[in-house]
Amino acid sequence: MTAQAISTLGEEQAYLLLALHSSSETLGVAVLDCRDPKASLRSNTFPIGRGLSNSLLNCVEELLPAASWPHLARLAVATGPGGFTGTRLTVVMARTLAQQLGCSLDGVSSFALMAPRLAIALSPEQMQKPFWIVKPMRRRGTVAGCYQLQMAAEEGPALTAVELATPHLLADGIEVSPALHAQDDVAKDVEHLLELCAAAHRLGQLGPWTEALPLYPTSPVDLSG
Repeated sequence: MTAQAISTLGEEQAYLLLALHSSSETLGVAVLDCRDPKASLRSNTFPIGRGLSNSLLNCVEELLPAASWPHLARLAVATGPGGFTGTRLTVVMARTLAQQLGCSLDGVSSFALMAPRLAIALSPEQMQKPFWIVKPMRRRGTVAGCYQLQMAAEEGPALTAVELATPHLLADGIEVSPALHAQDDVAKDVEHLLELCAAAHRLGQLGPWTEALPLYPTSPVDLSG
């Protein structure tokens, strides 16, 4: 697909949204047609593990054939933390498509996506204040990010999370509280990612593809275990 071929399509023909999530052993793909958002949502998960490099394009095409990619109006991708190779592959794909299409790309950490879902374990008082999501890793310490719940205005999901501190490796001896352990639910989180993408699209928010980068809180090795 070339930029010249893509540029022949007018803005009125860009009506599809695509979300990709590969921060765990499961790939999540979600698609929305802005012309009929209530009825057009499609999503699926693929437990392909380390086979992502060979299966990514085929999995995406199950929901959105390559012939429809020129009609993408906006993309979103989970930026991790997660497996080095898996996260990098979907981020690179999303960045490439956004660059070639000249459309916005939303990069959201996997911790920020799960934060509203995990926050139900907090007390009502704790939900009003910042909280942490942590992920202990064997022999590598603990990765943590800090979040604050936010009620949506007129657009987007009813509840979102503002990322106050990007997921990072905690220094030895540092403890954070209140802390919730990261728990993957790619099926829910990729749809939440698509909701955020749709809200940003309706509001006309810019999302430079250059700012969507994979998160590697530690050395570039698999963080899944």
